[in-house]
Amino acid sequence: MPRPTPAQLAYGSATVVLSTFAMLLLSQTQSGLGVAVVTVVGLVLGLLVAVTVPVARVSRTGRTVRTSRPVAGSGPADPARAHTRAHADSLRG
Repeated sequence: MPRPTPAQLAYGSATVVLSTFAMLLLSQTQSGLGVAVVTVVGLVLGLLVAVTVPVARVSRTGRTVRTSRPVAGSGPADPARAHTRAHADSLRG
């Protein structure tokens, strides 16, 4: 199992503290059972946030890959495709 990143720890911890505090204020519970339920819900919510934070992946070449989205302005890797695409764009107008 991989270790959590500092971003995951920060987001998860902040979510636990802030969501638990907000739920306690909004619910205005005064019983021990109510506080326990709100605390457990806050911990579960923090765990879900920490797990779903995007993690920087390391590719096989050792470089860090941050997202799977293409970089703005980057063209296709194949020069023949770039020429074909440029030609198609010029025909459109």
